[in-house]
Amino acid sequence: MDDISLTTTSEDGFDTQSVIGDFALAIDPMEETGPNPVAVLVADYASCFLPAVRVGAQKAGYDDLGQMEIDASATLNDEDHLDAIEFTLKVEADVEDPDELAALGEEECHVHAALREGLHADITVEDDAF
Repeated sequence: MDDISLTTTSEDGFDTQSVIGDFALAIDPMEETGPNPVAVLVADYASCFLPAVRVGAQKAGYDDLGQMEIDASATLNDEDHLDAIEFTLKVEADVEDPDELAALGEEECHVHAALREGLHADITVEDDAF
């Protein structure tokens, strides 16, 4: 049995509707009915990385980090393939070693582990951000 299953449908044109359990996600490379697939990949990565930082920090004995946010950006090459991803991780708490948070997130994030090494996000951490 698969651990993850979903159905993605395109009735016409280029836009798609992915149904994952009880959730539907519209994705459109033309960006008319939803975000493009590469933007969704970057959002998926950030959406995995943020809670991964919390999990890693809890395991490492950190106190509550408070509000956190990732500003993500990506660059495409001449063929519109994903070339680089950058994260700025903003953390409400004042932490002694902000770079350790990035390492903890990298250890716990399943999307990070799934991407080829050359495409892993370059991460900047801004603590005491809120």
